[in-house]
This record gives sequence, C-alpha cells and structure tokens, in this order.
Amino acid sequence: MNLTTHGGAGPGDHPRWGSRARLGLLVIDTDPVAEFEFQAMAPAGVSLNAARFASPRLPGSGEYGDAARTVAESPDIARGLDQLGRMRLDALCVCFVTSGFFGGAAFDQAFMRQASERAGAPVVSASDALVVAARQAGMRRPMLVLPPWFKPEIAQAARSYLAECGIETAATLRLSGGPRWEGVEPWRIWDAGGQWDVRPAEVYREVRRAMPADADGVIIGGSGLRCHEAVAWLEQDLQRPVITSNQASLWRCLRLAGVHADGIGCSRFLSEQARG
Repeated sequence: MNLTTHGGAGPGDHPRWGSRARLGLLVIDTDPVAEFEFQAMAPAGVSLNAARFASPRLPGSGEYGDAARTVAESPDIARGLDQLGRMRLDALCVCFVTSGFFGGAAFDQAFMRQASERAGAPVVSASDALVVAARQAGMRRPMLVLPPWFKPEIAQAARSYLAECGIETAATLRLSGGPRWEGVEPWRIWDAGGQWDVRPAEVYREVRRAMPADADGVIIGGSGLRCHEAVAWLEQDLQRPVITSNQASLWRCLRLAGVHADGIGCSRFLSEQARG
C-alpha cells in the first residue's frame, strides 16, 4: 500500500490511525457489538470508521419483508457508501448477515459489486465473508450457530445460502440467551436488549455441548452476537476451526486491503490465514 495515500503517515506514526489500512463499517441502527468486536480484533495500524443504517425490520415486528432489497436500496446505505467512500478507505463491510441470507448468494454478489462501485473501494458483505473464510478453512459440513434473536425463517435462509455456496450444515444451534428469554419471541429478544446479555462463556458451553461428531467446523452467524472471545477455547477443545461473522468480515477486509497481520482476534485459523 502507498503510505502517502493516507496523508503520508509512516509505519511509526499514529499506529491506530490507519497507517496500515482504513476500514469502513455499515452497521444496523441498534447493533452495539460489531464495532466493539472489530476494534478488539483489529491489528495495530488499522483504523475503523462506522456509519449506521435502519434495520429493515420495524421494532415490535418479526417481519423483515424483502430484507435484501430493502438494505440494498436503503438511503442510509447509499449515504454511508457515499460518505465513507470520500474517506479514502481500503475496504468496507456491511455488517448484517440477515440481508445476505435472505437475498441469496447471487443477490449478495450483485450487491457487493454495485456497492463497491459506489464507494470506490471493495465492499464486503458479512454473509459472503463467512463463506469465503469457511472455504479457506476447508469446511464442507460445519455446525451453524445463530443468535437467540434469529427466528426459524432466518435459520432456514442461512442454511439455504450456505448450501448455494457448497456448504452443507451438519446441525443448527440457536443459542438460548439464558433463562430470562425463555419463551420470548426471537425478535423481541433483540428489541428488549437481549444482545447485551450474551456472554462468551455461555456461547462456548452451548456450542461445545451441541457439537456433532461429524461436523468439520463451526460457523457462528450474526454481526450483533458477542462471541469472539470464545473462539480460541472452542478451537482448542474441539480441534476444528471456528468462524464468526465479525472475525470473517475483518479478515476479508484486511486481505482486500493487503494487510497480513499476525492474528485476527482469538482464532488460530484466521491468524494462520492472515499471515498467508
């Protein structure tokens, strides 16, 4: 990367201010997790710049409508791409796997192409990043893990999306979220702030208990699900790769930006891939 692109900063100048790469995030309006996890995992010299967009699902409703098209045609997304695009970023990510799952692989690819043209930089979808990372890990039959606030229709869309991309799911686990949320409709968990209650230790325990013997890895979907701290424990105990939405998205953006870091979060797999 030509360092003069970002104001001439050298390797020792402001190591958290984008001297290696500048990345952009587009995050739904009430997601508190994506930026936190990206910041926690980003290597030194990589800066993050975020914009927000309205969720296609209205609070109190479980209906997403045509989520993929709504997000793709969102004025918030267009504004975010325009604004972030003027910031000379190296790559951007749309942190919302649900729209990709509902839209399907072909729609997802078309959206990324159009968004990249508008932003003037590569745009990654979280759903596509999961697939790219899973393929790199050699996954063919992983267990799919989803947040407590994903309803069955999203789980089915996720399985269909992965199948389109040649990945068969060995099993699907919807995390419980804890006793507080038993019997609560999935979307109401998010609306009531259930995302704040997720603890990586509980994610670890639930995934480990449910892991099928014939699964060759774990895919954890959901940009708003705090789980990156559990990855190293799971990979060590299961001896199989574990890929999360935010880790895969950051890894994909870094690769597009030409950054080969020593590690991405806690994932041994993504650490090895980042160096390659």
